[in-house]
Amino acid sequence: MNPLRPRPRRTTAAALLLALCAVGTGALPARAEGPVPTATGRTVISDGHIDMGPRLDHGRWIIGIRDDSGPSPVWRDPDDTVLQAVDAAAVTVPADKRFSFLGRAGNRVWLLPQVQQQGVLWPGWNSQDPSIIHTVDREVTWKLESVRGPGRFLLFVNESFGTPAILFDTAGRLPQETGIDINSHVHGNWAFSAPGTYLLGIRMSARSLSGTAYDTRATLRLSVGPQDPRLAFATEKPATGSTTASTAPTAGASGSSDGGVWIAGGCAALVALGGCAVLLVRRRRATASAVPAADLEEPHA
Repeated sequence: MNPLRPRPRRTTAAALLLALCAVGTGALPARAEGPVPTATGRTVISDGHIDMGPRLDHGRWIIGIRDDSGPSPVWRDPDDTVLQAVDAAAVTVPADKRFSFLGRAGNRVWLLPQVQQQGVLWPGWNSQDPSIIHTVDREVTWKLESVRGPGRFLLFVNESFGTPAILFDTAGRLPQETGIDINSHVHGNWAFSAPGTYLLGIRMSARSLSGTAYDTRATLRLSVGPQDPRLAFATEKPATGSTTASTAPTAGASGSSDGGVWIAGGCAALVALGGCAVLLVRRRRATASAVPAADLEEPHA
């Protein structure tokens, strides 16, 4: 289910353009299920659907990875999980000015897309755990606090006509943040400019209906490209709360598997509204002007 060395496949610029411009055609169905168990042991996930999000585990506010790639869903600890962008996720940047932020046309990037693609991991984020839906007031704040990796990382969503709206871009400064409305389920495009190991230091906070403050951090481990993904387990996590910045390599640049580049960007926010999963991107508490914000309406895939 999780091949460590899949056969490389390079997607053409035309195919990437079609994938980037694709938008969802409807809301994801509500989940009618009992409690989702917690799995143990280290795991590499390279295909299928996963979501990252907060939940209350015996009253403890934690960030988990909901793994739907197997026969039944389970929650996993981010420290024990590597999310793999296999070489089949490698694409070339199209000659379309809307996507020039990814680098020069023809440059190679690794893309985990907003719309599901066979053989490529489909990561999203949600606030749909019952412990969250019935406890948290309005929204969860998701911050990107630190990034360690050999290249640039971007997270963006597609507008109704395929125009991108950037949520996170490590070309600027940390931290960046976005809002996740309660009972929402969202997917975006996760782009990486170079192969290797990436560690994303994230933080999620919220306030309960009774006024209790929740706040916790976690590290997402990602392996990009043809390396052995198990190497990501051995990479040292960034220091908690680090906001050290450096000049980010341009999209499409090459780098080592553990280059240790610290990079960040400005601020934008995403809110998924209601059961129709309409998306609205808005700027909130911006710390830099490098990341544009734009209103968008998009039925969720």
